[in-house]
Amino acid sequence: MTVAAYTPPGVGMLAVGIVTEVFGPHGETLPGFDFALCTDRPGPVPTDLGVPLTITHGLDRLALADLVIALPCAGFRTPPAPAVLDALSAAHERGSLVAAHCVGAFALAAAGLLDGRRATTHWRFAELLARRHPNVIVEPDALYIDEGRIITGAGAAAGFDLCLHLLRREYGAAMANAVARDVVLPSHRDGGQAQYLAAPVPEDCRDERLAEVLAWARENLHEPLPVAELARRAVMSKRSFARRFTAATGTTPHAWLRSLRLSSAEELLETTDLPVEEIAHRVGYGSAAVLREQFVRRRGVPPRSYRRSFTNTP
Repeated sequence: MTVAAYTPPGVGMLAVGIVTEVFGPHGETLPGFDFALCTDRPGPVPTDLGVPLTITHGLDRLALADLVIALPCAGFRTPPAPAVLDALSAAHERGSLVAAHCVGAFALAAAGLLDGRRATTHWRFAELLARRHPNVIVEPDALYIDEGRIITGAGAAAGFDLCLHLLRREYGAAMANAVARDVVLPSHRDGGQAQYLAAPVPEDCRDERLAEVLAWARENLHEPLPVAELARRAVMSKRSFARRFTAATGTTPHAWLRSLRLSSAEELLETTDLPVEEIAHRVGYGSAAVLREQFVRRRGVPPRSYRRSFTNTP
């Protein structure tokens, strides 16, 4: 995939770091992307931290990209130059995926790409987006909104959620999980902008005893794994275990296990031809019906439809 991130004057350095971290090099173990930052006029570009970035690519780079991401900037209240709006519109008309992180959604809205579509942005500016662009269906609580070839994401660190969703959608859960592990992040978060973290693999857990229990749980997903059993292995009471678990992972044991089971089911659906019933048992669900109910609720599609998105298996 060729990825071009539009980097306006006053761009947020956090956003630049996020897209570079996800789509930049990850060593020999992961496939790379043809990634570039581009801007209106190549050269030094001011940032929100006052430290300029030297960007060598202009708007013509957007014409080569399979994925275009509009990054946020301090001056988002002023619409981008007509040449920028034309380039974003042309990318969409050509068939590229067009995404926006945070208040980068204002650029897509100014280009008319969000009219009649659902979209999100940083919760602080959602009301402003809705007021300025009444044809946009603004959902202020979402981490990201996928409308096919137009995807918008919430503010700040939710840029990671947006980028990992794009990886998951285009390349599958295994790829998204691998990149997430590389940058020490959860590969998927349930909920909205005020949500808790649902960390499938808390790589940075500093509680050694707890880390050992989590590693054991990942190896035994086919078991029921009640909290009482996890607490027993950690040599803690259920209450103490739940408290330390939440402090270490940002979520509850139940939510963590659910996210881990679904993530594992995704990988098995993508990489094997195992029957859905067998996959359900391997990841700890009593039947294919239970897996299907959770998959539809949390992923939006039934397991078989998800599998067809990545394989030719019926």
